[in-house]
Amino acid sequence: MSQPEAVVQAVRPAVVHRGTCRMCDSADLAVILELAPTPPGDHYVTAGALHVAQPVYPMTMVICGGCGLAQLPDVVNPEILYRDYIYNTSISLGLVQHFDRYAEAVLARTGVPPQSLVVDIGSNDGTLLRAFRNRGMRVLGVDPARDVARKATDAGLETVNAFFTAALADELRRDRGPAAIVTANNVFANVDDLHDFVEGVRRLLGPDGVFVFETGYFPDLVRQSIIDNIYQEHLSYYSVKPLQQFFPRHGMRFVSVEHEATKGGSIRGFVRLADSEIPPRDGMLSRLVEQETAEGFDRPDKLRDFSERIERLRHNLMTLLSDVRARGRTLAGYGASVGVTTLLYYFDLGHALSFVVDDNPVRHGRFTPGHHIPVLPSDALYDRRPDDVLVLAWRYAEPIVAKHAAYKQAGGRFILPLPEITFA
Repeated sequence: MSQPEAVVQAVRPAVVHRGTCRMCDSADLAVILELAPTPPGDHYVTAGALHVAQPVYPMTMVICGGCGLAQLPDVVNPEILYRDYIYNTSISLGLVQHFDRYAEAVLARTGVPPQSLVVDIGSNDGTLLRAFRNRGMRVLGVDPARDVARKATDAGLETVNAFFTAALADELRRDRGPAAIVTANNVFANVDDLHDFVEGVRRLLGPDGVFVFETGYFPDLVRQSIIDNIYQEHLSYYSVKPLQQFFPRHGMRFVSVEHEATKGGSIRGFVRLADSEIPPRDGMLSRLVEQETAEGFDRPDKLRDFSERIERLRHNLMTLLSDVRARGRTLAGYGASVGVTTLLYYFDLGHALSFVVDDNPVRHGRFTPGHHIPVLPSDALYDRRPDDVLVLAWRYAEPIVAKHAAYKQAGGRFILPLPEITFA
């Protein structure tokens, strides 16, 4: 009697190295920045998990000679990154207000009627969904993180717990009808298979629907040295020029763009189906493309200065902190976000900080990825009285320093590592 064949399930590796560009498939990839390998940046662990080793993954940035897209070629399995995700949009300083204004602006610009369907990809805790629902829209979220998807659904903001794919788009359209608006905010950069993702958006949109995405703007990252926006979740770092060339490959048109200050510099793009009768508004598109080309953001030789500048910053900060420790001064950190992990590893801060503080209560009682530095409430600045505080959340330095004026008055000092080392 023959034996039944064993059912073999393929196990996806923890990390896969791409040899070609995820946007245009060119193999012409030049290294422009080498950061230290890190564990997944948002994997802050509980005390009960401190004994579990946390693997580190490469953090090398390349730029494509074919289309000019900056990207990370090493792709960490998204199941590792997202299933136990603890980030919540509503906790981030200013984002609730930002997304409320976002919903207002998108509806005013597109003229979409009430009760139209809005689908938010990577909807997290439903902050943007709520803003659209409050303005009379039907809303649906898609998010791969189990806990945040469940909490959003429990709060009345239905969220499909899945990764967005073209196959899922077909299912959503069949069950819910076409979407008037599809949004993807701070998630478009996280997608490895861009072709399947954008094809899914195309299939989900109605004839005059609009895809609105907000993502970090690579030229701003370079200009302002925002290396804490580089981590394994962010696979692509967008300029306008590569995107303008990409969307037509999937029957879509990049019709307009806005340059935003969010997260140190972002773009908000509006994309429609190629046969949409709504005319494009492309004045800003052409201006940004011209500026990107003039400044060489698609050329490895022009970006070498960026790499050298970051390395000088690293050297200068490590020299300063070595002097701080030599003089017997105690040092803590401020910030426990996903991007802080990039800074902790690149600046080799594992043994330099006695603790870090953060204003997000979800982080309290946890430990930083890999280094296992304890994360405490910001009251610890007064209980433990470190001599210096390295502001790892440096883009929020102004409100942080203002909030803790009493710490400064008691003799404490804030050190800002980026975009240049300064004291506050």
